[in-house]
Amino acid sequence: MILIVMGVSGCGKTTVGSLVAERLGWSFVEGDSYHPARNVEKMSAGIPLTDEDRAGWLSALTSVIEGLTASGESAVVSCSALKEIYRERLRVSPEVRFVYLRGDFATIERRMKERVGHFMKAGLLESQFATLEEPVDALVVDVGPTPAEIAADIVARLGSSS
Repeated sequence: MILIVMGVSGCGKTTVGSLVAERLGWSFVEGDSYHPARNVEKMSAGIPLTDEDRAGWLSALTSVIEGLTASGESAVVSCSALKEIYRERLRVSPEVRFVYLRGDFATIERRMKERVGHFMKAGLLESQFATLEEPVDALVVDVGPTPAEIAADIVARLGSSS
């Protein structure tokens, strides 16, 4: 199974995704590491990405997911996957499932302002929410609890739905 932990920037994809991977004994793939330098530069400058900007990044992640599924390896992948068309590209097999980390603007904005060293600044959060198309086929998890509690909830819910 490939589990894509998705949501807007600052919702906890990396933290929660890595905890879920650790609990399951799976690999963790940090989706942000596949952004080309020009995307990181734009986001660092407070410029929202366009669909065109995201195309190469999504292609790279799709290739990674295809490789994982071809090898039969289970993994957790962090990826914003904000639009349904992005999720369709990433859904390369029935083994791909999505976990949507849902939170309100104020909570996530506060978290983004508290984090240090990330290229995505809180000023872009509004554009993330504007772009977001909430998934209808994902496991939806509230971002209110601690990352450890969220990860435990995801693992438990996966076990009961497998």
